[in-house]
Amino acid sequence: MNALSDWWRGCAIYQVYPRSYQDTTGDGSGDLKGITRRLGHIASLGVDAVWLSPFFKSPMADMGYDVSDYCAVDPMFGTLDDFDAMIAEAHRLGLRIIIDQVLSHSSDRHPWFVESRASRKNPKADWYVWADPRPDGSAPNNWLSIFGGPAWEWDSMRKQYYLHNFLASQPDLNFHNPDVQQALLAAVRFWLDRGVDGFRLDTVNFYVHDKTLRDNPPLRMSKAAKQKQTNPYEYQNHLHDKTQPENLVFLKRFRVLLNEYDNRASVGEVGDGQRSLQTVAAYTSGGDKLNMSYTFDMLGPDFSAAHVKKCISAFETSVTDGWICWAFSNHDVIRHVTRWTKPGQSPAATAKFAIALLACLRGSICIYQGEELGLEEAELAFEDLVDPYGIRFWPGFKGRDGCRTPMPWQAEAHAGGFTTGKPWLPVPEAHRALAVDRQDNTADSVLACYREVLKFRRGEQPLVKGSIELLDGPQDVLLFARAAGNEKLLCAFNFGDEAINTELPPELGGAAAVGFPNAEGTMEGKTLRLPPVGIFVGRIA
Repeated sequence: MNALSDWWRGCAIYQVYPRSYQDTTGDGSGDLKGITRRLGHIASLGVDAVWLSPFFKSPMADMGYDVSDYCAVDPMFGTLDDFDAMIAEAHRLGLRIIIDQVLSHSSDRHPWFVESRASRKNPKADWYVWADPRPDGSAPNNWLSIFGGPAWEWDSMRKQYYLHNFLASQPDLNFHNPDVQQALLAAVRFWLDRGVDGFRLDTVNFYVHDKTLRDNPPLRMSKAAKQKQTNPYEYQNHLHDKTQPENLVFLKRFRVLLNEYDNRASVGEVGDGQRSLQTVAAYTSGGDKLNMSYTFDMLGPDFSAAHVKKCISAFETSVTDGWICWAFSNHDVIRHVTRWTKPGQSPAATAKFAIALLACLRGSICIYQGEELGLEEAELAFEDLVDPYGIRFWPGFKGRDGCRTPMPWQAEAHAGGFTTGKPWLPVPEAHRALAVDRQDNTADSVLACYREVLKFRRGEQPLVKGSIELLDGPQDVLLFARAAGNEKLLCAFNFGDEAINTELPPELGGAAAVGFPNAEGTMEGKTLRLPPVGIFVGRIA
């Protein structure tokens, strides 16, 4: 395998949410020309690739994750020519472009669904998941939608139910039909021919459902655990509505197509509860399916040495020949600076600690727009919400709009320099104070830290593609070694509020500090000294 074909292994990816990145038309929503305009900022971070959330033609019921034409740019984002210009500029800057592919479902306004619902005998009648009601008229089984309520919607034209794992306006495609798979692969080829370098596959384990439509059993959990659940979806053990064995067959077909083109890659989003790492192992093993996957294991509220160690250990044990992409934030979860900053702790300190940890983990890494500024979750009023998920479950769950607010570029400009019009979501004053122009030339800023950490990581093969060995340490300390060839690095992270002195394991020699950004820990002989929320990275003799 040559270096170019292996570019994705250990790469750093920057996620752009197009609607919130940069508006060039004044309509209050970001667009492709805006992304092109800001590619210089992304390149300055030292990342390898840009992942774009959907920009396809869509009625925007779920902010573009309800596609009505897989081969067209929605006019709110621009044109195919704008996309081609963005690709060209990204490649000129040495950046690869990864685009979202939402293959598990489409919009109910997609021509395929319009035809499918018209009758039970038309050419696309079996392109979606249709089922007759039970004798009493109720839904075919007990499957639930992530966005609330049953996963089945009655259609008065076909007089049948159709499956939707998300909104009722997002009907699930029937992957048991080979014609559906072929049509989706043709759409993927369309973008490959336009020069995209890879794909992020949305809800990749949701493609195939149990053909016999068996009920899901209840998930065993304590009464206290149930009381914490805002969404009844979490009450079920999702054995039959997702992660079916036939999914692997399609992923192999997808990989065959990808391999027709040079240096392309895929990363899958796996949401599978307690089975997520087993699913990652199955989907990335063998070199014939996905290149890598990411899970939600590090996208929750738990941020401790024990939790991170558990995640690393579980991945290393489960995924023997696959690859993972770690992320701490994305467009679907509360920003990690808000989730992980303790009372009395500086959000900027959390941001710097988190990027240092992310950069040292074994795997590829994904950075969500704005986290390089240390942005916290935006507090929005109910009247400002656009996300149907948040509107449905408010106030127990406030939705995803708080992490999707516009990128602040200029502190003193209207809407933080995002738009000249009214932004589609408010720009919080706290975000304006952290704008790019405020941090750009400030040595101790979060932005400067991100640039320095990512530059350091890129220059160290142990961090990019090396092995990892977990080491024993005090309760609040995560200690591990990364190695590649003759190079070996010791990485130490103190999650606690107290300074810690600890002796290195006897099998290790000393470790000399290597100038890792923002690392204030020191080594004296074999004694490691870490300040509160402190970092040490050293070369092992």
